[in-house]
Amino acid sequence: MLATLIPLFDDNMLVCAYSVFARKENHFLNPNYEGGARFDGAGTVHELEVVSSMGVATLSGGKEVFVPVNQFSIFAEISLQCTVPANKVVLLMDNTVVPNEQYVKRVRELKEQGYKLAIRKLPISEFEHYRDILSKCDYILLNHTKIDINKARIYFNKVYPSMKLCAVNVDTQEQYNSLKEDGGYDLYEGGFFRMPVKESQTEVSPLKVNYIELLNVVNAPDFDLQSAADVIGKDPALVISLLEMVNRMALNSEITSIRHAAAMLGQKELKRWINTAVTKELCADKPSEITRLVMIRAKFAENLAGCFEMSMMAQELFIMGLFSALDIMLEKPMEEALSMVQVSSHVKDALLENKGDFAKVLNFIKHYEDADWTEVSRQLVLDEIDMDKVYEAYLSALKWYRDLIPQK
Repeated sequence: MLATLIPLFDDNMLVCAYSVFARKENHFLNPNYEGGARFDGAGTVHELEVVSSMGVATLSGGKEVFVPVNQFSIFAEISLQCTVPANKVVLLMDNTVVPNEQYVKRVRELKEQGYKLAIRKLPISEFEHYRDILSKCDYILLNHTKIDINKARIYFNKVYPSMKLCAVNVDTQEQYNSLKEDGGYDLYEGGFFRMPVKESQTEVSPLKVNYIELLNVVNAPDFDLQSAADVIGKDPALVISLLEMVNRMALNSEITSIRHAAAMLGQKELKRWINTAVTKELCADKPSEITRLVMIRAKFAENLAGCFEMSMMAQELFIMGLFSALDIMLEKPMEEALSMVQVSSHVKDALLENKGDFAKVLNFIKHYEDADWTEVSRQLVLDEIDMDKVYEAYLSALKWYRDLIPQK
């Protein structure tokens, strides 16, 4: 099994829902799945397996999850496969679900069972033909490059006033800003929120300079605990977070100072905590999804170390994942951002030059995040990686993030 989450944003860059995409088999190892065999087991919604096994709290922080269904799986016993509340699940249909009596009846049944409904890949010319199905939909996903949103909004406001419109394939921040200004869409999906920074946007704030200083202290070879403690002491939020964590670990010990707390934690654990805590603070003025992206990416990279025969470098892979959006955190091009922090040549080569073994892991993760299962499967075959181990590594990263940053 392979599975990933793709966020849907609102006008304030807040994530409102996630689409879940999964693949059960490696099609490179089973070429028949590209032909008629792709319909084998079509009555099972694999994405629902993921949702049910993880729960919406861990998977999406309690937000709605969009689950794709096709012309076959829409007739599956969805209520038996799904163990989470129906109102948290949006069944995402495509144009293989046609508006004949059989499908319209099934759509009505699912709506009556409490599921929300969405549809995608529907040409403008088919809107009227699909009226019976669209009338039951809560969302429609539209390719913003192929539609006049001003005309579409008038149409949907008149015919389906409660339906939310979602723009897909929003690839750049400029596209997002333009669409948001037009005011036609309710949600946006695409890679715009994580695009690399090409030019310096602003000077790094004094607070972030302090965080960078702390990162450099703990990522130096054999760093000094007292020096790290002194830098932590400059930021009240970090001090409180450190003391809370150490007190949980040492219930019967009285912590007398920040240096004492740092010593209690130890060099290895202090380094891990600082890297994650500081990264979270560096992302504080960015969309919350950036924090989630880099944290999960870091843990996923660490978990994949064994799969790529780099177990001894797991901690460095973790750092690579954390810093993979450093340009966005600091609003500077990656080369300039990396010049401010101390990282290994492996990390720098991957993030700047897309070279080396670390780059292979990072590219694999990025394809995985995009649900590019063809490329992911190809890489699994080339490197003889067990697909189930990758899935376990991803789920483990989701659980780690859930425990690291409790959901509201």
